[in-house]
Amino acid sequence: MAIDVDKFRKKLKNNTPSFNMVPFIDILFTLLIFMVVATSMQSADINDSDSGKPVQSESSGPSEYYLIPVAGLTHVTVNGVDRSHLIKNSSITVHTTVIDAGEIIIQPKKGTIIITTPKGIDIEKAVKMPA
Repeated sequence: MAIDVDKFRKKLKNNTPSFNMVPFIDILFTLLIFMVVATSMQSADINDSDSGKPVQSESSGPSEYYLIPVAGLTHVTVNGVDRSHLIKNSSITVHTTVIDAGEIIIQPKKGTIIITTPKGIDIEKAVKMPA
């Protein structure tokens, strides 16, 4: 018995695949609605303020010292006194009063920070070694 190859080739050429788009679109919209609702609920739980800033919890609060990292930091002076021994991992912590009322000059190319404290702030209290 001979196999008719030409008949089989014609059958394959005429047979075009079809894809029903209706169920695909239904599933796509269902997934889209789910993602929008889930994202809206998640962002409402994280941030309750209108400003876009995260809400502070009781465990987080204002810090007395803030970390100032400078790449290649090698020299720190406070009111003309060298405090470079307090540098750790190219950063130093500075008291909030010094940041608010004092003057901080950062020279990243030289790797130095020059700090002038306001009246009433001791040099020992102005900067600390990072934890």
